[in-house]
Amino acid sequence: MEGYEKHLLEMKDRKKLSLKGVKQVDAFDEQEITLDTNMGYLAIKGDNLHITQLNLDEGDLTVEGYIDCIEYIEGKSGAGGKGKTKGLLSRLLK
Repeated sequence: MEGYEKHLLEMKDRKKLSLKGVKQVDAFDEQEITLDTNMGYLAIKGDNLHITQLNLDEGDLTVEGYIDCIEYIEGKSGAGGKGKTKGLLSRLLK
């Protein structure tokens, strides 16, 4: 995948997640964090999740809590370039 900015995901013991390549955090609560990265739209799910560090200028994010799932979602913005098809409110009201 040449030509993409740096994208790195590192998890320690399912309790701490460090991510590089973050463009925007769309929504977050203690069970789910949704964000846009340079490699696609990403959902992080778990319990007691907290964003402990965020630097959008550098594209860095650190999350602490118990992580159950990390999922890249097709059809969203990021490297694919298709853009978000639905807003957060539309997804919640399915």
